[in-house]
Amino acid sequence: MPEETMTLKEMCALFDVTPRTLRYYEYLELISPAKTGRTRHYGPTERARVKLIRQGRRFGFPLEEIRQWLELYDPCEQNRSQMEKWIEMSTRQLAELDRRKKELEEVTAELDRLRAMTQASLDALE
Repeated sequence: MPEETMTLKEMCALFDVTPRTLRYYEYLELISPAKTGRTRHYGPTERARVKLIRQGRRFGFPLEEIRQWLELYDPCEQNRSQMEKWIEMSTRQLAELDRRKKELEEVTAELDRLRAMTQASLDALE
């Protein structure tokens, strides 16, 4: 029984991306759809990879780092190196997100303080 494939249009709808995005992923060798002429056919592997790419981007990972991580896939070794790399990457990204969260909290507090001062000045004029 052949694997069920999807067209470019179907993949775009499934992952809410543009054709340009999928072609870019292909250009970066993140995915490798089968081709018949100029028509691309996306199988289960490409769907799984796009899902992982989209999730990685949501977490803030650069595409090159995602590509390197995906290249570690090796079912023969039960993906040990891929899982170890994921722990390393996610630990580093969690620290970066925590740093950015603290920075946003500081900026928000400062903006709130300045807004309150301005509102007090405005109220004093009335």
